[in-house]
Amino acid sequence: MTAVFGHLNPDTDAITAALVYASFLRRTGREAQAYRLGEPNRETEFVLRTAGVDLPPLLDSLPEDSAVALVDHNESSQSLPSLATLNVTHVVDHHKLGDLATNVPVYLRFEPLGSTGTILAKLHREANLPIEQTDARLLLSAILSDTLHFRSPTTTPEDREVATYLAQIAGIADVSAYAGGMFAAKSDLGDIAAEKLLKMDYKVFEFAGRPYGLGVVETTNPGYVFGRKAELLSAMDQEKAKSHLAGVVLSVVDILNETNRTLVLSATEELMLREAFGANIEDGVADLGSRISRKKQIVPVLEAYFEGQ
Repeated sequence: MTAVFGHLNPDTDAITAALVYASFLRRTGREAQAYRLGEPNRETEFVLRTAGVDLPPLLDSLPEDSAVALVDHNESSQSLPSLATLNVTHVVDHHKLGDLATNVPVYLRFEPLGSTGTILAKLHREANLPIEQTDARLLLSAILSDTLHFRSPTTTPEDREVATYLAQIAGIADVSAYAGGMFAAKSDLGDIAAEKLLKMDYKVFEFAGRPYGLGVVETTNPGYVFGRKAELLSAMDQEKAKSHLAGVVLSVVDILNETNRTLVLSATEELMLREAFGANIEDGVADLGSRISRKKQIVPVLEAYFEGQ
C-alpha cells in the first residue's frame, strides 16, 4: 500500500491532492491511502464539508521502507520527519526541486503551474480516466486556493483552462461566488491561537545553510491579523527559539487588494527584508507591495540575496 500525503501545515492543495492522487492510483491499479501531516485550515474544512468528503487520517509515522507518494512538496523539511527511511515511489509537485534523494528510480511529475490540482487533472486526461464529480470539485478548489482565484503571479493559462473544465464537471456554475466562500472561510480567524495562526501556511527554507521560517496568512480582513500583532510576534519569537531558526517572518496577504505586509520580528529579519526587497519598514511591519506569492516572489528573492553574500 502506498501512503499519499502533502506537506506539513497542509493547505487546500496539499490535502485535496493527497485525496485525489490516492484515488487516481487506486483507479489505475495501485493500492493507495491518502493522509495528512497536520490540521487543516478553515478554507480546507469548508472545501471538504461542501464536497461531502471526510478529512484524511493524520499520519505521524510509517514503518521503514514503506512506499510513499509525495504531492505538493518534495523537500524533507516540509515532509514526514522519517522521510529518509521511507521508499518514495511517486512525486507530483509544482514547486522547485528540493533535496529529495532516492535509491531507486521514481515516478516524478513536476510542472511550473499554479497548483498541484492542475497537474492531477492533466494526469486523468492523459490516462483517459474520467474525473469524478467530487474529485473535480476538490481539484478546482485547489487551483482557486493556490492561485488566489487567478490573482497570484503563479497562475498560468493552463490553470485557467483546467479550472473551467473542472467547474463544468463539478457542477459549479458561479466559480467567483464559490471562491468567495472559500476565502471567507479562510478569513474566519477569530478563535485561532496565535501559535496556530503562524503555522497555518508555514514552511521552513534553508538559505546559506541556515533555516528560516516563512509564514503566510491569506485573508480578506488583514486588519484583524494586525490587531493581533503583539500575540503573533510573541509566537514567532517562541518558534524561532524552539526550532533554532535564523529568522522568522509572517506575511499578511490581502487577497482582494493583492498586497503583502510582513511582520518583522527583530533586527535580523529587518535587515534581510530591507536589503533583499528594498522594503520600507515602519513599526515592525515591512511593506512588500504586491509580492503575494511566497513560491515565486519571496523565496527566489531570498535565495538570490543570500547567495550574493
